[in-house]
Parts: sequence; structure tokens; C-alpha cells
Amino acid sequence: MAREDEQRIVDNEEVSAAAEEEEEAQANGRQDNELALPSGGCCMPSSTCHRFLALIFMCLLGFGSYFCYDNPGALQTVFKRDLDLSATEFTLIYSIYSWPNVVLCFLGGFLIDRLFGIRLGTIIYMLILLVGQLIFASGGILNAFWLMILGRFIFGIGAESLAVAQNSYAVLWFKGKELNMVFGLQLSVARFGSTVNFWVMQPIYDYVSRFYHGHTTLGVVLLLATLTCVMSLLCALILGFMDKRAERIMQRNNNPSGEIPKLTDVFTFKPPFWMVSIICVAYYVAIFPFIALGQKFFMDRFHYTESQANTVDSLVYLIAAVSSPIFGFIIDKVGRNVTWVFSATTTTIGAHLLLTFTQLNPYVGMVTMGLSYSMLAASLWPLVALIIPEYQLGTAYGFCQSVQNLGLAVITILAGIIADKSQNDHTWVQLFFIGWLCIALIATCVIWAYDKKHRGNLNMSPAQRANFINSATYQNFE
Repeated sequence: MAREDEQRIVDNEEVSAAAEEEEEAQANGRQDNELALPSGGCCMPSSTCHRFLALIFMCLLGFGSYFCYDNPGALQTVFKRDLDLSATEFTLIYSIYSWPNVVLCFLGGFLIDRLFGIRLGTIIYMLILLVGQLIFASGGILNAFWLMILGRFIFGIGAESLAVAQNSYAVLWFKGKELNMVFGLQLSVARFGSTVNFWVMQPIYDYVSRFYHGHTTLGVVLLLATLTCVMSLLCALILGFMDKRAERIMQRNNNPSGEIPKLTDVFTFKPPFWMVSIICVAYYVAIFPFIALGQKFFMDRFHYTESQANTVDSLVYLIAAVSSPIFGFIIDKVGRNVTWVFSATTTTIGAHLLLTFTQLNPYVGMVTMGLSYSMLAASLWPLVALIIPEYQLGTAYGFCQSVQNLGLAVITILAGIIADKSQNDHTWVQLFFIGWLCIALIATCVIWAYDKKHRGNLNMSPAQRANFINSATYQNFE
């Protein structure tokens, strides 16, 4: 009996010791199947070095997409000559990209939230994009225009949904820290991809034409451009591994409420989100269609040659590639996102007025427009992360992309009709753009008024936002 009592005491001590070890492991945030990692250094997902390594791969996710998107623009004369295309057929290459994304961007964002998750969703959309570009290039080799249009359609589905995934990754890794700068850097790398495309595609075509001829040359060149998409796919795989590791080590919970995203969630979004969506349309339709019609505007208005007009017309993207991360860094330090959006919209209106009603050197107006565009991009998109819960961010960003695609598809056509009716007088189409910017300005004022009335955090400094979140009286928008 004494021996049994002694054995019982030993067993109880072992159980107690095991329980203490388990509690200690849980207190240290480590499970039995995890390696004991150092609390600092570049290997830790929470370290600045590690997060900015992930940022490099986030930015490169979109490089291949933007590089290949503008392949036709860089080789416009070649496309028309080698494939015997009319101007209408050539513009179809771009319009077929936008129309399906009026719906599919929203659906793609929802699938990230509900079904795929951000890691798998990014890889799937990247593969769709890659397949689309391969089909597009194959159509060039086979001289099958219908096949090129099919490839472009598939490419657009992947590219725009990939942009939604890219935004979701940025919020996941940088929300509350350097988010504004991250959005600026992503825009910078994207525009750099477009710029590199315009730099290298014609020289590559000239070199390949030594070995091939006609439409085959064009197809081979487009096939070589596909390598940038392969590079972006590798970045997606590496980033997916890094994110899975970070989720395990940091025991990250992206949906603490446990709620399941639904398509109907979009109807529950608060008014500031709808105003952001309006700004996405009303502001960007005064930038992209203007640049698309810009060559003729500068030739007629300022009597520039074709080369001179192209140079000044490209300034907006060139300036955005440099200034976007700078504005993002500044906005991260000072906050006040709504004020920055208001300032960007106001100065863009001023740029259009300078170009339309004065004889001032157009470089002044275009530089102002480029800086304003960078300012808005770095301050507007992070607002979505402040308004919408994380588990719904894919749906929210997808909806914004869908609305923007719809606006660009429709407004570009209307702007072209106005320009045709006005002949060489561009005043009316410029007033059309200014009118849309005024709508964006009104939407910005509505965000500011709503935020102030409900004591929200959209126009706070970073320190005020930190206190706002940690405050016991914190409430969501009502």
C-alpha cells in the first residue's frame, strides 16, 4: 500500500511538471511543433528588415502585369503593320481588358476573402495572368487575332484580381505602420514596369526581326515579354511561403470576430467607403483618358510635334514613379489622409485649368498633375483599410477596382466622342474632366464631414489613431 501511495505521488508530480511546461510554452507563444526562434533579427516576421524584404516581393508581383499590359502601346505601329489591324481593332486589345473586370474584380476580391485566402488567391490569379499572356503571344505567332483577343481577355481577369490581392497583402503586413508609403512604392514599381516596357520593347523587336519576319517576330517578342510574368509568379510563391511562416510564428488571426465574408457584405459598408469608390472613378477618369487623348491635345493646343507631345504626355507616369513613395512616407508620418486627398484633387483641377485656359508652359501643368496623382494614390487607397474590417478587405478592394474599370471603360468612350465632336477645340473635353474632378472633391468633403460627425479616425495623425484604437471608448462608424 505504501508503495502504491508513493507511485501515485510520483505520477502526480510528473503530470504537474508536464502541465507547468505546457503553460510555459503557451506563455512564450510557442507550440511543440515550432522551432524556438530568436526574438529579433531579420528572420522574425515582425522585424522591419523582414517586412521590407516581403515588400520587395509585393511590389514585384505587379511588375510583369504592368509591363505586359502596355506591350501593344509600345509596339502600336508594329501591331497595325504586322497584323494588318485597323485603329478600331487595335483599341479592342485594350477595351477587352477592362470590360470583364467590371464584375470579375469584385468577384475576385470576394474569393480571396471567402474561398482561396490571400496566398492561394495570389498564385491562382498570377497563373491566370501568365496563361493569358502566353495565349496572346501565341496568337501573334499564328497570326490569329481572335486568339490574341481571347488571351487579352484572360490576361485582364488575372491582372486586375492580382491587384486586389496585392493591396490585401500590403494591408496585412503594414497596416498601422508604413501603409501609405507601401501603396506609394507599389504604384512606383507598377509605373516603372510600364516605363521599362516603352524603353525596351522596340529595341527587342528590332533585334528579333533579324531572325524572324512579320507576325512571327511580334509573337516571339510578346513571348519574351512573358518572362516578366514568370518572374512575378516566382515572387508570388516566395511571398506566399513568407506569409505562411509569419502567420504560424506570430499566431496571426486575420478574422478575430470569426465572421464569414458574403457577397452581400458590400451593402453593409459605411458611407465613407462609397465616397472612396466615387473618388476612385471621378478622379482617375480625369487622368487616364486625358493621357490617352493627350498627344493630340498638346499638338493642337501648344503646336508641339508628335515626339514633343509624347514626351510631355508621359510626364505624369514618370513623376509618379519617383514621387509616390516619397508622398507615402510623408503621409505615414503626418497622417491626415482626407486632407491629402482634398489637396490632391484641388491641385489636379488647377493643373487642368492651367493647361486649358493659359499659355503657360504645359510642363508646369503636367508636373503638377503628376505630383497630385502621386499624392492621391498614396493617401486614398489606405483609407479603405481604415474603414473596412480585415476579413472583408478583398471584397472591398475588388469592388473599388470594378467600379474604377466601369468608369474608365465608359468615360473614355464619352471623352473620345466629345473630342471628335469638338474637332481641334479641346475646351469641352477638358471641362468634362474638370467636372468629374469636382465630383471627387465633393465626395472628399462628404468623407470629412461624416468622419468628423462620427468622431472617426480617417483624418487623424498616426499618434491620434493609436490612441483612438486603444481607447476604451473606441467604436466603429455607426
